[in-house]
Amino acid sequence: MPTNFTVVPVEARADGAGDEAAERTEEPESPESVDQTSPTPGDGNPRENSPFINNVEVERESYFEGKNMALFEEEMDSNPMVSSLLNKLANYTNLSQGVVEHEEDEDSRRREVKAPRMGTFIGVYLPCLQNILGVILFLRLTWIVGAAGVMESFLIVAMCCTCTMLTAISMSAIATNGVVPAGGSYYMISRSLGPEFGGAVGLCFYLGTTFAGAMYILGTIEIFLTYISPSAAIFQAETADGEAAALLNNMRVYGSCALALMAVVVFVGVKYVNKLALVFLACVVLSILAIYAGVIKTAFAPPDIPVCLLGNRTLANRNFDTCAKMQVISNGTVTTALWRLFCNGSSLGATCDEYFAQNNVTEIQGIPGVASGVFLDNLWSTYSDKGAFVEKKGVSSVPVSEESRPGGLPYVLTDIMTYFTMLVGIYFPSVTGIMAGSNRSGDLKDAQKSIPTGTILAIVTTSFIYLSCIVLFGACIEGVVLRDKFGEALQGNLVIGMLAWPSPWVIVIGSFFSTCGAGLQSLTGAPRLLQAIARDGIIPFLQVFGHGKANGEPTWALLLTALICETGILIASLDSVAPILSMFFLMCYMFVNLACAVQTLLRTPNWRPRFKFYHWTLSFLGMSLCLALMFICSWYYALFAMLIAGCIYKYIEYRGAEKEWGDGIRGLSLNAARYALLRVEHGPPHTKNWRPQVLVMLNLDSEQCVKHPRLLSFTSQLKAGKGLTIVGSVLEGTYLDKHVEAQRAEENIRSLMSAEKTKGFCQLVVSSNLRDGASHLIQSAGLGGMKHNTVLMAWPEAWKEADNPFSWKNFVDTVRDTTAAHQALLVAKNIDLFPQNQERFSDGNIDVWWIVHDGGMLMLLPFLLRQHKVWRKCRMRIFTVAQVDDNSIQMKKDLQMFLYHLRISAEVEVVEMVENDISAFTYEKTLMMEQRSQMLKQMQLSKNEREREAQLIHDRNTASHTTATARTQAPPTPDKVQMTWTKEKLIAEKHRNKDTGPSGFKDLFSLKPEWGNLDQSNVRRMHTAVKLNGVVLNKSQDAQLVLLNMPGPPKSRQGDENYMEFLEVLTEGLNRVLLVRGGGREVITIYS
Repeated sequence: MPTNFTVVPVEARADGAGDEAAERTEEPESPESVDQTSPTPGDGNPRENSPFINNVEVERESYFEGKNMALFEEEMDSNPMVSSLLNKLANYTNLSQGVVEHEEDEDSRRREVKAPRMGTFIGVYLPCLQNILGVILFLRLTWIVGAAGVMESFLIVAMCCTCTMLTAISMSAIATNGVVPAGGSYYMISRSLGPEFGGAVGLCFYLGTTFAGAMYILGTIEIFLTYISPSAAIFQAETADGEAAALLNNMRVYGSCALALMAVVVFVGVKYVNKLALVFLACVVLSILAIYAGVIKTAFAPPDIPVCLLGNRTLANRNFDTCAKMQVISNGTVTTALWRLFCNGSSLGATCDEYFAQNNVTEIQGIPGVASGVFLDNLWSTYSDKGAFVEKKGVSSVPVSEESRPGGLPYVLTDIMTYFTMLVGIYFPSVTGIMAGSNRSGDLKDAQKSIPTGTILAIVTTSFIYLSCIVLFGACIEGVVLRDKFGEALQGNLVIGMLAWPSPWVIVIGSFFSTCGAGLQSLTGAPRLLQAIARDGIIPFLQVFGHGKANGEPTWALLLTALICETGILIASLDSVAPILSMFFLMCYMFVNLACAVQTLLRTPNWRPRFKFYHWTLSFLGMSLCLALMFICSWYYALFAMLIAGCIYKYIEYRGAEKEWGDGIRGLSLNAARYALLRVEHGPPHTKNWRPQVLVMLNLDSEQCVKHPRLLSFTSQLKAGKGLTIVGSVLEGTYLDKHVEAQRAEENIRSLMSAEKTKGFCQLVVSSNLRDGASHLIQSAGLGGMKHNTVLMAWPEAWKEADNPFSWKNFVDTVRDTTAAHQALLVAKNIDLFPQNQERFSDGNIDVWWIVHDGGMLMLLPFLLRQHKVWRKCRMRIFTVAQVDDNSIQMKKDLQMFLYHLRISAEVEVVEMVENDISAFTYEKTLMMEQRSQMLKQMQLSKNEREREAQLIHDRNTASHTTATARTQAPPTPDKVQMTWTKEKLIAEKHRNKDTGPSGFKDLFSLKPEWGNLDQSNVRRMHTAVKLNGVVLNKSQDAQLVLLNMPGPPKSRQGDENYMEFLEVLTEGLNRVLLVRGGGREVITIYS
């Protein structure tokens, strides 16, 4: 039963605020409600609506009252701390989409939402078992075995079960590639292949489910009229030729009544249908056990079930009780009722049917048992035309001319022509129902574990039941009885029921209730599937069916479903409806396999199924088998179904499917040419399609050679991301003067890219200065949708010792440019220590220090690196920091669950950072930093300004003791101490230092301000850097690579030189460091 679910965040608050938060989540924010205040472009982080990235000032204040994380203050404008993120994820729950709106209007009645607790057995295995085993098993399997023989029947079942098994493997890969809200195959196909395919196949799946309801209702009525109460028939046949037409009319009348009754039940109380599901399942299980018990009994005591033959023709056991032409009564020979059926009188001299007169009447056992040897007789097929006699093989008879054969004789005749492909179409619906587990994923405790295990086990179980039943039926039951579809030779009893033990009524009643329950389940699931399609808004004229009752029940969708189901019932023949049903399900399964194959071949970063036992060749084989079975069943039905799907596809494409679900077809567009560029140009890609499109910023030496070639090695090691790579660099000067050097540099870069196996494009810019050139690259590199979203650059190692004291300025400005452009930034520190492509790490760790959540880059990059042979044997470890008020044990559990849903294997450790006093070392570090900052400022000043600045620092130092004493007695002073410079002091200093200017400049390095005069904001940031560096060194000093959140640059540009010092202290002592700064949007998701 496809049911659509949505994920709603629920705050765990006792005062009900959590409910209000849940309501606010459902409502889109209006433009007026969005806070328009934002930092200067490039400062802090870009803000973007996201489930994980929020902008709550209260959280920011609560997290940064202390000193431990002061370095990351700027990040909290848009990015939460990890502990806050994990707490929100732990409080997510699944609510039925239709029920949410109803519950929002009834706050007073709201009850606490319980977490889903259904396991594999109850939630997946049993529902799949109930949906797979059904009407075909009870009503048609014996007839299929009789017509096709054991060998071909075995082949039919094996083909169909192989098809569903391959589909289940593909479905398991898709279902375990993230959290799958309920919605079944429609959700998986639409989110994997796009709205066009999703809408087309979703409607086909809806029609298949609807016609399944018609098939189950027809099966229910057939059991009722044929085996339970034949006298209830409204239309009676006057002749034997009219029996088929009378049966069809009865099926139409009773079927329409049953449909109306079931629709009312579904409309009034769906919950009762769900509660009765276990009862219906018990009927199925009990019936199957009765079949196996009956087979075992036939080995010791076969039942006495006589079947009458005239020559080799099977007789329908009606209107006669003795299988003989004559019988002796009171020493006299008299004719039997059978004689009177074939002759025009009861006397021995009456004129009889020619075939009756020339052939003997014999009686055989209909179910001789497994030890009878009848298996060999049933091994091969016995196909026949419509109206043919059901004849026993191996029995001789005298042939006669059939031209003058009168009607109404009690022969068992075939009602339809039988052949292999037709039987495939009739049988295939009996293996459908494998989506029952994925439809209930919202109710499962662990869907990623339960769906593959439960579905595959159910298919294995049902396949064994079907295959064993074919062999056992062929070994136990006589061939003419198997081919007797309606049990006419058994006095109108159900063939499989006569085999069962202890009573045929176990099968009859069990099959009646199971088919009735399956019909109710189809009428319950199909409207919800149509409602889900309508609510997606991909087919405009269906939007009316997205509405329903106040509690979310799909009233209008149920009405349309009942009307379509009525068309199937008016067909009235189970054998005619089954192939239609097969077409729609086969098309659905074909596209499930296609979705898995496409995603596997694309190998997008988000494709990380937890189910590992899949391969694109299996999916392709499953897709090919589904397509073959469609044409095997009925080529014209297959073409018609494909035509319907094609028309829906083109309609959705024509109307403009504006949905973006991160599907594989959109992912293919990234590898195509002009048409694809036009498709992907509209807006950023979906999170599931996000891949690192890297702009590598290279530095060149005076010979136009690359300074850090290992930066390209690292880029090629990220190739698992399947993204675009643009290698860029900047030459200083004018293009007219530097075009020769530019060409040489481009050739050098291309040759290095070829040597490092870096596939991508080279783009070189000549600019008047390096700063503007880097900015131009960040803005203009790429084309259309093939633009970079990540910038990779090396850390300026010599920023302290450079001849130009402002060389680091270009670095900080580049950081701001990437932030303003909403692009991620990767900074490789100690890049010359990074491995080349020829190296291999046989052991070691890739350590991730996750301080704040900025989109998931820290999770994605190690995963991509470990796909490369250089890093493949490295283990991934994730460290996060717990503050004083955090529950570190719960944080570890939540983080492990988060990684489980991300399908990423990693060790998890939560490091507790206790807030303590700032050390003397921190003060000294800050002192040195501020001294250097003052020195850098001096480099820009004139001589007089430089002398004045020197005196200012001197006055600050000499007054420090007085200031420190005053602080103990007076109220606290501001963080920054303001000093006054008078005109008289300036003139005096000019005369005093007239000839000693340079010595005053040198004194900048020997001056030592007291700690109390330091900028306390800088002290806190330095404290964070020093303490976090110590923790990282303690845990990750031997790691092969350390990934760290990169703090954002300060909003005020006055402290840029301090920012560089903070980063230097943060990464001091580590061999290989990758500083990661997200682009402000999610790049990894737990959803499929």
